[in-house]
Amino acid sequence: MDTSQAADGDRYEIVIGKRLGSRSARAFERFELVEIPGDGMLLRGRVTDQAALHGVLAQIRDLGIPLVSVRLAGDAGRSTESDASDEAE
Repeated sequence: MDTSQAADGDRYEIVIGKRLGSRSARAFERFELVEIPGDGMLLRGRVTDQAALHGVLAQIRDLGIPLVSVRLAGDAGRSTESDASDEAE
């Protein structure tokens, strides 16, 4: 990873199973919010490090929002996806 990417963080796409109201959406201002078919929503943006990612996931949990998936959308074409149902085991 080059230093410019380290300063900005990695790009993530987080899918949640609920649409956010304007009040809840403020908790995720640094993300692009995209409505997806059904009741879901995609949060797309950069996260500085693993601690920050865990903070975002904790916010989602604390708001009672179902987590569907987390995907590392790396700039260099690398891609890692984690399904929330796999994590529950």
